Amino acid sequence: MLSAAVRPTTRLLRFCQNTRCFQSAAATSSTVNAAEIAHFSRLSSLWWNEQGEFSLLHRMNPVRVHYIREKLLEATWEDQGEDARRVLESKCAVLTGMDVLDVGCGGGLLSESLARLGARTLGIDASESNIGIASTHASGDPQLSSSGNSLQYRHTSAEQLVKEPKRFDAVCSMEVIEHVDNPVAFLSACAQLVKPGGHLFLSTIARTPLSYFITILAAEYVFHKVAVGTHTYSKFINPSELISFFQTYRSSPSSSSNPTNSGHIGSDASPRPWITHTYAHGLPTRSEAEVRGIVYIPWSGEWKLMSRSSTPWGAVECNYLFWVRRPLDS
Repeated sequence: MLSAAVRPTTRLLRFCQNTRCFQSAAATSSTVNAAEIAHFSRLSSLWWNEQGEFSLLHRMNPVRVHYIREKLLEATWEDQGEDARRVLESKCAVLTGMDVLDVGCGGGLLSESLARLGARTLGIDASESNIGIASTHASGDPQLSSSGNSLQYRHTSAEQLVKEPKRFDAVCSMEVIEHVDNPVAFLSACAQLVKPGGHLFLSTIARTPLSYFITILAAEYVFHKVAVGTHTYSKFINPSELISFFQTYRSSPSSSSNPTNSGHIGSDASPRPWITHTYAHGLPTRSEAEVRGIVYIPWSGEWKLMSRSSTPWGAVECNYLFWVRRPLDS
């Protein structure tokens, strides 16, 4: 077992050099990686085994849901004031009335949680096997199966869905972008699916030596928490790259009503970018975007959402959450 772990260690420096240029990543027309889809399709039957291949995601899911809930409550406070936030917080289903999209939904871990919070949730995945597992699991829950259109699943991709007129109050894509081809095109498709004033939530892994040791060396080769080959170091994305993307990304003025219009990078003719200001350490202002580290605590078997103040001091060197809001004037 140790020798298997040492072999990838000897390639660490080569991996660290094998970093893709985020803004000029593979110019393929599709973001779907066939090998990645085949990998997760083979594992699809294990999605709801809380002690199996996806056990870490099961333990991470409550933290992700809590973060989404808190950011939406925070946005309500900024838009409508403290009284509106308290009214919304008092409700069990704080997402009632919202249209939410889960891109790369897998077996439906996050989608089901969002639906239980009241959102009209659509989960999409490029793996037909994943959609089958997600649909079957949801049908066995009376709360979900009897709630009409509160939870639906479709076998499709973000770039296909963007051709349709439907747009969403919140788009979530958790642990997905590090598995796609052409992350720039993938981000653009996700952003186009957000309504003006809506929210985009991402969860991914930074491209650092620490993340290699934790997510590949330890998780795949030493402790066998996930299958070997689940992660590709060169596909990891640093928070600074997401921030940089949204500093230049501008939504098309009519993209919410005309699905053929895409967003633009650096176009003077389009509205303001999603991120307009940064402060110390290159971090965005809280009203526009946020980066928060999320750390696994082995001795408790739980994930911990790190404080905002810890972000500049190494808290986002491995797993992290990213939130950005589409400007209302876009």
